[in-house]
Amino acid sequence: MIEAGRVSVNGKQISSPALNVTPRDQISVDGKPLSDPEPPRIWLYHKPLGLVSTDRDEKGRDTIYSALPEDMPRVMSIGRLDINSEGLLLLTNDGAVKRRLELPSTGWLRRYRVRVNGRPTDEQLEPLRNGIDVEGEQFQPMTVTLDRQKGANAWLTLGLREGKNREIRRAMGAIGLTVNRLIRISYGPFQLGDLKPGAVEELRRKVVRDQLGLETPAPSKPQTVQRAGAKRPPKPGTTGPQRRSSKPR
Repeated sequence: MIEAGRVSVNGKQISSPALNVTPRDQISVDGKPLSDPEPPRIWLYHKPLGLVSTDRDEKGRDTIYSALPEDMPRVMSIGRLDINSEGLLLLTNDGAVKRRLELPSTGWLRRYRVRVNGRPTDEQLEPLRNGIDVEGEQFQPMTVTLDRQKGANAWLTLGLREGKNREIRRAMGAIGLTVNRLIRISYGPFQLGDLKPGAVEELRRKVVRDQLGLETPAPSKPQTVQRAGAKRPPKPGTTGPQRRSSKPR
């Protein structure tokens, strides 16, 4: 677009992307001002079995993105669930939110309902609670509760704060249990609830702000976007529409 001469900065057409800009600069494409960034958005998605959590799959398997409703904007998954796992997957339109919520330092507990083949005991599950080494990789302590035994299978509720590749399946295998069903039921404060497999539900933006401490990005500063003769918005405390503060609460 730049090489085609479609982009201008402060009224001057640019020919190279090697240019630093700030929020004070006016950027136009095809003569129209660049719009403000879209506010961060988050969706709850009940990932069904049989889908991979990647944009493209080298084996040609169906992805979560091909199964999403057609009216969905471009989104990214926060973390992943493997093809044989199901349950809550968070989607966002914001790369910074994705990176932030995937970090172990965020400290959000991820809870799962896990069905295993076998008859686990508290003694057998104790290594998971203390942190376990699997093939030279250390897994952090998990919360594990034995819910019920049903025939040859048992249901567990398990919580972790990391989410390494196939962590639960590998950890269970290390103590002699085989996972045959894995459902994520929560991610931090967000719950799967009654959301049906394949369904998507967007969180209200107030919920996103309250839970994540996020604010809707402030629009460009008035002096950089205001047209000649346009009235400035009223100051806080006066009548008229108000701008949201960009300061963190």
